[in-house]
Order: sequence, then structure tokens, then C-alpha cells
Amino acid sequence: MSVELRYRGRFAPSPSGPLHFGSLVAAISSWCDARASKGDWLLRIEDVDQTRSRPGASDAILATLEAYGFEWDGPVVRQSERSALYAAALDDLIRRRMAFACACTRRELELAAPDKAGERVYPGTCRQGVPTGREGRSWRVAVTDEIVSFDDRLQGMQEQQLARDVGDFVLKRADGLFAYQLAVVVDDGLQGITHIVRGADLLLSTPRQIWLQRQLGYATPSYLHHPIALDARGRKLSKQAAARALSPHALSQLREAWTFLDQPEPPSPPESVGEFWRWAHAAWNARRLPPVIMLPAPRSCS
Repeated sequence: MSVELRYRGRFAPSPSGPLHFGSLVAAISSWCDARASKGDWLLRIEDVDQTRSRPGASDAILATLEAYGFEWDGPVVRQSERSALYAAALDDLIRRRMAFACACTRRELELAAPDKAGERVYPGTCRQGVPTGREGRSWRVAVTDEIVSFDDRLQGMQEQQLARDVGDFVLKRADGLFAYQLAVVVDDGLQGITHIVRGADLLLSTPRQIWLQRQLGYATPSYLHHPIALDARGRKLSKQAAARALSPHALSQLREAWTFLDQPEPPSPPESVGEFWRWAHAAWNARRLPPVIMLPAPRSCS
């Protein structure tokens, strides 16, 4: 008889700036989904890319989450403190000849064909060895031509042939930093994450993460990719695009995000953040989420 694992979800913001409306949508979705399932909700600061991290941003993120009434389980995990774990995973793949050094520069790779998301598909230049007279700059994983498929709880069945659609993707960058794809797989695996609720902008990254989970011996979580908010120009709200930081008016912002996610309205407006959460955790219904990849953000967040 199989034993159903306790739900373990997570929220994983990057400290490249303050939390904004798009961040709030992701935080509400993942926390409510965890609490509705009587599960755990972990908090991870994804600062593996130190070039994007901003001084004080991590502390500001924690303070905002607390001010908005979020409560996470266990200590906060920071990717910047876990490099040894990522190095061990990479070494394992290198030892099994599943990862190889790559000498290609960004300019050289710009000549490669783009995938569905506009990323360049790696043409396999260094798969059989770094060309004579060149030195390896990054490390890539050698993917197979198998089709990776998964059933997203909102977006439905997804599939991708990595060799054709992505190519051998980077595990360690030329600047010496570990790539997000490796770090997130190791973190989710070691933290025992069973359910991932995140924005639909990461939908196309999921097959490569699932494939990497299999190579490293980790279980594959359940996935739900919710709609993401766009700014007035139709761009995803992001810290890089200078999205407006969340306001001190927590209750009004929470209600805006709740409405954005098309969740049921309470019989009477909640009068406090605590009252809002008591309603939200009980009323959350993932089946009500709009089955689309992107939606416009409220006017106040554009």
C-alpha cells in the first residue's frame, strides 16, 4: 500500500528587489494551496545568482511577508549558503559523464535557433569535447531525445523534447555561479517538496527540471502554474522591470490579488489581515484559477 506524503510547498522569491504585486500573487497561491491541504509551506531565498541580488532585499522581503500576515514553516533557506550541495550534484553528473565543459560564448550562441520561449537552443558544439585551442567556460548537461511530459494541475498536459526544444542546458555558468535549473532541482529534492505552485512564466522550464530530477534521483513534485500579472505594456511584472513595490496597505493589496486569482468573494469584506487569511485558507479553490498563462494586473500595479 502506498503512503501519501504530507504536502510540502514553498515560496522562493529572488532578492533582486522588493516584493511586488506579481510576487504577492505567487505567495498567496502557494500558501493557500498548502494550507488548504493542511500542508507545510517553506520559504527559500533564491539568491544563487549573486549578480542580481540587491543589498538588504532579503530582509525587506521577509519584513513584507510578515507585515502581510504570511507564516512559513521551519527556517528560511538561502541558496547562497548551499553551493556545496550544488557542486556535489554537478560532480555526480560529471562522474557519470552526463555533464561536459563548454567553451561557447554568449555571442556564439546567439547564432543558434531559438526555442518557443525565445531562448537559444544549444547546438551541441562542445558535447564531444572542447575544440582544440579553447577552454571550458561553463558546464552543461547532456540531454537525451526523450519526450518529458507532465500534467499541470491548471495548464493540463505538457510535453517537451529537450534535445530539440532546449538542447544541453547550463548547470554552472561561465562566471562560476551555479545555474537556477540545477539549484532549484537540488533544493526541491533535498527539502522534500511535493507540490510546486508558481507563475506560468516558468512552465517551459519544468520539463528540463523534471528530467534533471530523474537523473539525480529526486522525486517529481506536482506542479501548478498560475496566471501571472502584466504591466501596462504587456510585460510580466518583475523587479528587473522596476515593478512597483507592495504598499503598506496589506489588506487592500491582498484582496486585489485574491480577486486577480478569481477566487470566491467572502460574504462580507474582511476587516483585518488575520480575518482575510482565515477566509482565504478555507475558501481557496485551485480549480477556479483562470486557465490562461497571463492576465493583466490591476491598474494600481501597472
